[in-house]
Amino acid sequence: MTSVHESSPPSPDRPGTLGELRASGYRSRPIREEMRGNLLAKIRRGDELFPGVLGYDQTVVPQIENAILSGQDIIFLGERGQAKTRLARSLGNLLDEAIPIVAGSEINDDPLAPVSRFARDLVEERGDLTPIEWVGREKRYGEKLATPDTTIADLIGEVDPIKVAEGRYLSDELTISYGLIPRTNRGIFTLNELPDLAERIQVGLLNIMEERDVQIRGYKIRLPLDVFVVASANPEDYTNRGRIITPLKDRYGSQIRTHYPETIDLEIGIMDQERAVFATEGVEMAVPAFMKEIVAELTHAARRSHDVSQRSGVSVRMSVANYENLISNATRRAVRLGERQAAPRISDLAGVLASTTGKIELEGMGEVREDQVVDKLIQSAVLGAFNRHFSVREFDRLVLAFDNGLTVESSEMMPALDYVHQLSHLDGVGEAIRKLNVGGNPAAVASAVEFVLEGLHLSRRLNKSDGAGPNRYSR
Repeated sequence: MTSVHESSPPSPDRPGTLGELRASGYRSRPIREEMRGNLLAKIRRGDELFPGVLGYDQTVVPQIENAILSGQDIIFLGERGQAKTRLARSLGNLLDEAIPIVAGSEINDDPLAPVSRFARDLVEERGDLTPIEWVGREKRYGEKLATPDTTIADLIGEVDPIKVAEGRYLSDELTISYGLIPRTNRGIFTLNELPDLAERIQVGLLNIMEERDVQIRGYKIRLPLDVFVVASANPEDYTNRGRIITPLKDRYGSQIRTHYPETIDLEIGIMDQERAVFATEGVEMAVPAFMKEIVAELTHAARRSHDVSQRSGVSVRMSVANYENLISNATRRAVRLGERQAAPRISDLAGVLASTTGKIELEGMGEVREDQVVDKLIQSAVLGAFNRHFSVREFDRLVLAFDNGLTVESSEMMPALDYVHQLSHLDGVGEAIRKLNVGGNPAAVASAVEFVLEGLHLSRRLNKSDGAGPNRYSR
């Protein structure tokens, strides 16, 4: 949950009292007008609207822009790992840098139009001397992960027994303990995984979505709120874990479908952006482009596979986690062997098993083993990357050498220089390495050699024995 009730004291160039605010000519804007105006300003300047979100410029972003320009609440519908929460949080960039509130208000009361009993009483008592505070845009965004045990009290509010014990009457509006939505007044509130919210609680949101007010149990008051409401949901959640009740779904102005990266290059861009980066003393890491392609292709292959359940999707998080494990495996080898240069290679792909199995759900549980499915996906990814770079006919001379008795060994812990020393026996591989543009880095050369050999094996031009010892390629 994101905190929303923190404020900063007025700076010297900002009014500190209601009188100063009025004298400055400040005009309050409703949240939708504020977001709309700031969006138009960003579009005119050519600013990036959703920094860090890749692949949505021509699909999702135009729909979000239309919804905001129309003043519509938004529900993001898509499988896991499609940046739904990041999109929602990025909407906070469309808020003003700071807005004034009545000092001490729990619900960000507008000094020029207070709605809570506390703020109204303070303005009536102090008039132009009413103190005000300024709240930054980051404090005006709130979110809640919807869970089956979420209550109306969490979202809307309830009676505060401590205030009652202090001597206030139950009918006193000042005994209200406000929930998350009122505390996000004049801001953006996001409910993640909305279908997980109990249906009776969803009913409690209807007034907020249509009448723009809340009714708190036991009080004959309606609290008018100015909140931009966002939600996220997985499309399968409508029938699996829960559903969004029709009246609530009807109140969202725009339902926007997200999607996975449509190209390998986009997937790689997200991997590079999101992976954890650690410096390892004494080890220089270089990741060949084709190894990144294999990691991205593995995820795309899983999204096409009949063995993998497509209902829950295959998250980009799998690509990121696999990329991290691939690099870690190469780092571990370099440290153990005392090599200063490291590069992931085909034999390191065994390290992605742990980061893949937990992120896919299989169809027909019990009929197929998870590790077998992952092995098949890895092979498909390697072959796909190989075919993008090479034609098998390019290696006819190399295959002929294997026909004449050549055998080559590879293993996860084989030093990179051992691969370099074998190049003199591998006719045609030198040209392939130049084509892959890996330079003279021995670790990257070793990676390229393994890539070529494995590609030829998967293309049924070489045999491979992969028992307990090193892998052996032969005819």
